[in-house]
Amino acid sequence: MPRRIVTGQASDGTATVVQDGPAPRTYDLKHTPGFSNALVWSTPAEPVVPFDGTDPTPAVASYVPAPGETRLIHLVIPPDAVYMSEDFDPAAAAAERLETSPGLAELFEPDAPGMHTTDTVDYGVLLQGEIVLELDAGREVTLAPGDIVVQNGTRHAWRNRSDAPAIMLFVLVGARRDS
Repeated sequence: MPRRIVTGQASDGTATVVQDGPAPRTYDLKHTPGFSNALVWSTPAEPVVPFDGTDPTPAVASYVPAPGETRLIHLVIPPDAVYMSEDFDPAAAAAERLETSPGLAELFEPDAPGMHTTDTVDYGVLLQGEIVLELDAGREVTLAPGDIVVQNGTRHAWRNRSDAPAIMLFVLVGARRDS
């Protein structure tokens, strides 16, 4: 679980820490062992500073931000072997994701597990482990710790073919789809 430190201003106008602790929307998924997600922060399309002390994350209805909004998401992605286990129940896992990642879970393609497309520009940073970014037509890129992906609203999936968890941090910026 990531520690979240939020700054703001004290009554005298000086910078101070106003929140320090776990993100309020952190989930360790029961039906996908080793998978956890945390909605760390969100901003509206036109954020205002200084911070007024109201935590925006509990009120977020969709993990996919509207144009101009942002979401900061921390993910722990277990090895793909978890999904191949005899004990894995895809229906239960999907239902749990709908509860813990509203707005995003609905975008996963049932006929292509893991594949999804969002109307966002995502900045993804691999913090730990190894992960494969899968794109259309079998195109793949393997990431190592410190690698950064700028995901421009394209269809993709994340594959952890290693035997250890991968930890990623994403900033999603809501975009307008120009079709």
